[in-house]
Amino acid sequence: MAADAPPVPALLQVEGLHAYYGRAHILADVALSAAAGDVLALLGRNGAGKSTTLKSIMGLVRPAAGQIVFDGVRIDGTAPYRIARLGLGFVPEDRRIFTDLSVMENLEVGRQQPRPDAPTWTPERLFELFPNLGRMKSRPGGRMSGGEQQMLTIARTLMGNPKCVLLDEPSEGLAPLIVEQMAHAIRTLRQEGLCVVLSEQNLHFSSLVADRAVIVEKGRVRFAGTMDELRADPAVREQYLSV
Repeated sequence: MAADAPPVPALLQVEGLHAYYGRAHILADVALSAAAGDVLALLGRNGAGKSTTLKSIMGLVRPAAGQIVFDGVRIDGTAPYRIARLGLGFVPEDRRIFTDLSVMENLEVGRQQPRPDAPTWTPERLFELFPNLGRMKSRPGGRMSGGEQQMLTIARTLMGNPKCVLLDEPSEGLAPLIVEQMAHAIRTLRQEGLCVVLSEQNLHFSSLVADRAVIVEKGRVRFAGTMDELRADPAVREQYLSV
């Protein structure tokens, strides 16, 4: 009998994460991990702490306690621009594209040097991933639909050639056809070897793309396991994900 393959080391490791907004204790002892080629869904209802978890990882919210390690480097307390330079990309929920700049100009804003241990992205490769963008290279961001803006935000982040991408609510408010295109794009990123962590309320969308899930409720982890385990546990879904 062949020996089991050794586990793939985590690219992103979060342990004992606590975060506050003022005196409000938002995250309490949150833990998660993801390796290269993983898609991890951070699930929970609105206000559960998903976005704060991603912002804490990215340095946009300063953790009060805990440890965040990315690619062997401890990054909790590090400035967001330094974290981005290490190869961690962040796609915010509110997109934040430059509405007066064209698609091509928005992509150039995100450009970083290639990394030897991460996929290298060019506008041409990104237009293969998001064909809609390839048909509107000169269009200003402010004249694009919400779904097109979401694609552009992800594409701009990929221009930084990240090793891992944090996606905050990537399917929210999108038409079903765009949601399917977004799912295809995330599966392609996984095939490229990227580590993807996405926060989502949409369990169906997460089931299309994710290998594993972590459920957060009131800032605490209530479930951590595979998507198959979550699908097999209706009590957990009803308790923490039903509206």
